[in-house]
Amino acid sequence: MAPRVLGLVKRLLVDHAQSEEVTQEIFLEIWQSATRYEPARGGASTWIMTMAHRRAVDRIRSSQAGRDRDTKIGIRDLAVAYDDVSETVETRIEHERVEKAMSRLTELQRQAISLAYYGGFSQSEVAAQLHIPLGTVKTRLRDGLIRLRDELGVAS
Repeated sequence: MAPRVLGLVKRLLVDHAQSEEVTQEIFLEIWQSATRYEPARGGASTWIMTMAHRRAVDRIRSSQAGRDRDTKIGIRDLAVAYDDVSETVETRIEHERVEKAMSRLTELQRQAISLAYYGGFSQSEVAAQLHIPLGTVKTRLRDGLIRLRDELGVAS
């Protein structure tokens, strides 16, 4: 049976060394699980060849999963080069656009937005800081953000 099993495994795996290793594992499995063989379900050679085919397919899937895992790790760890200068310039230009748009807000809107977005305060905390009702803070923030959106040309 060994030449038939090796032939089947080699046809699936192609690599001779790996085929020999899998064939050895198959015969070890046959030896250990011989008591599970049921003659009523088919011949012994059919049982052995089915086991060989399954083991070879398992090895193929395992190898593919390993390659996929290595590829994902390689892609994840690949340092993508980017242009620091370009990124810095883009950030600076965007910062200038926001400053210009902020300067076009009323002082009250600018103050509320600065506390909420740059200061990290909640609307309630902004109301407490400015000693004004919460509804007023919400209105200033809403109106200010609408104006900023329009100034920056951002689609709503």
